[in-house]
Amino acid sequence: MKGHIHPVSSLIREANKIFNGMGFTFAEGPLLEDEKHNFDDLNVPKEHPARDMQDTFFVKDEPGFVLRTHTSPVQVRYMESQIKKKIQPPYRVIVPGKVFRNEATDITHEAEFFQLEGLAVGEDITLANLKGTLARFFKELFKGANVEIRFRPSFFPFVEPGVEVDMRVVGESAPEKLRDRWIEMMGAGMVHPNVLKNAGVDPTKYQGFAFGMGLDRLAMLRWGIDDIRLMHSADLRFINQF
Repeated sequence: MKGHIHPVSSLIREANKIFNGMGFTFAEGPLLEDEKHNFDDLNVPKEHPARDMQDTFFVKDEPGFVLRTHTSPVQVRYMESQIKKKIQPPYRVIVPGKVFRNEATDITHEAEFFQLEGLAVGEDITLANLKGTLARFFKELFKGANVEIRFRPSFFPFVEPGVEVDMRVVGESAPEKLRDRWIEMMGAGMVHPNVLKNAGVDPTKYQGFAFGMGLDRLAMLRWGIDDIRLMHSADLRFINQF
């Protein structure tokens, strides 16, 4: 009997193909992450609420380690690895992977879910490059539909300036549930100079953008799934629809 691809796995494959066409390479990192890479190197202060037990799974038998709360530590690990090899920017990486948050589950929230992280670093990277990259990604993902992107100011410790990214798909080829609606898709921004410095990259010479989106949420929008918990239920009746 022929098997079926999970919607998140399908999205990861599509995203890798689209971003590879824009010059991004695949990168990955550990699910069990040290606090240095998960928080400190990403400019997250010691007193930041994301470090509280309400949001983070701390590992009892491994002091100083957490189940990673986002895919952003891979940004730092990748840049560190390149600097150790004496390879200077430009860098372009895409990081799909599982993350963990200590929160109650409901139809739109899960304690474990998938994110898609992107990072581009070079000498002349701007917010315009970020906007163009995301617009192309969504256009190709939604099969050539007319996609509009807008930025709203926001704050994240690891980017400056930070933005919330909204997407709107217009036209007859857009999925009916998404058509002509502005939908918040991700957090993004220009990589904070402290993050570059912590990874060993000269922030006076290089700058970059980073973004992170929830793949589970993107799958829900793409295929009209109304409960995120279905994607982690191991229910074959759900998987067999794809």
